[in-house]
Amino acid sequence: MAEPRGPSSSSVASSTATVHVLRAPGSTKSFLVGELEKGAAEANVEDVDEYPDGGLRAWLVVLGVSSGICTTFGFINAWGIFQAYYEQYTLRNMSPSDIAWIGSVQYALVFMPGLAFGRLFDMGYLRLPVGIASALLVACTFLTGECTEFWHFLLCQGFGVGLASGVVFSAAAGVVAHWFKKNLGLALACMASGSSIGGTIFPIILRNLIETQSFQWTLRITGFIVAAFLLVLNMTIARRLPANPHPGPFIQIGMFKSVTYMVYCLSLFLSFLGLYTCLTYLSLSGLLAGVDADLSFYLLSIANACSLVGRLGGGVLADRFGAMNVMIPGTFVAGVMTYAWPFAKTKGPLVAVAVLYGISSGIFIAIMVQPLVRMGKVTEVGMRTGMAFTILSFGALAGPPISGAIFDRTGKFENVGYYAGSAVMSSVVLMIIARQLLLGKFIGHA
Repeated sequence: MAEPRGPSSSSVASSTATVHVLRAPGSTKSFLVGELEKGAAEANVEDVDEYPDGGLRAWLVVLGVSSGICTTFGFINAWGIFQAYYEQYTLRNMSPSDIAWIGSVQYALVFMPGLAFGRLFDMGYLRLPVGIASALLVACTFLTGECTEFWHFLLCQGFGVGLASGVVFSAAAGVVAHWFKKNLGLALACMASGSSIGGTIFPIILRNLIETQSFQWTLRITGFIVAAFLLVLNMTIARRLPANPHPGPFIQIGMFKSVTYMVYCLSLFLSFLGLYTCLTYLSLSGLLAGVDADLSFYLLSIANACSLVGRLGGGVLADRFGAMNVMIPGTFVAGVMTYAWPFAKTKGPLVAVAVLYGISSGIFIAIMVQPLVRMGKVTEVGMRTGMAFTILSFGALAGPPISGAIFDRTGKFENVGYYAGSAVMSSVVLMIIARQLLLGKFIGHA
């Protein structure tokens, strides 16, 4: 963060060098001069403390990362369609828990690269990693259509799509914080809305294409759609703040000296142990309950469409009341819906669960990054969020297979709901503790 400054100067703390910012009278720009490895460097950059918080360029960045999230997180949120399809057709001789590993690897790798990419992001690398990841994502989408064996799907759809999506998601989470501060919650909510849009349209696209086209052509057409959205991302994404050429150690264990940060990271881990269970098995539970096949497949789109309400509403409310003040009740409702979901056996209750779960889980996903951004220096946001993402990725990796194994062993989704719902509720308890540690009081903006 910038240190206090007089009318004509300011300074920005760096982990390796003292950097001075000189301001011309009446100017809206700052001039950065610092001692770097190769000598003195001078750059015309915005002051760290002066966020645009709007304007065409800032919102173009949000548009771009929203497009990227649509085809990464949004596409992965359509996994429930693939889970049900593979169980019925391509991988019908395998158990649901085994098939779920493909989806869980995807979910985990959305967050796991955050540690490595967070460091690269802080060092100034953005467009090249995002461009490479975009090409990999399109290629793996096409290749998934050619897969026939479990290990083919695990390699292309699990590792390939997941890793590429992780790089794009990590970039999006970090770069928005360069452009917004006061309206960060709204900006992150708009970014996260891409996930809702993708999670709504991709299940519908996949469902209709599978009925009229071969599986190969379904994935080819989907690949072209993914490429179009990623083109928007690559044309608009941009950093604003100067790079930190010396970001320090690869892992800053010292960050965990903050009990608040440590408790919050643990809460994210527990939430992802149970959060995606409902989305993964919602369509399948509807089919097994005897609900019309078309409605069962569209339950996932309904949930993702409703999550858009939660994401946008949660972002607006977070800026006004505090991210954790909004996220805690939203996650609590998601936990209640996870408990209730297995007991929904007919059309009406299943749709109600999809709507309420979509809204409440959307609140959590939209603003879970915001507390992390505000737990330290903005120049270290890549490292801080990257470490948190890596921790929660293990929850995303283990959650769906554990749920699948419980269903394999007991044959009842009710037991799956007890496990997943309890994981989410445990996360809520830790969020409350983290909030109290952060504020030191029961009432306040957090």
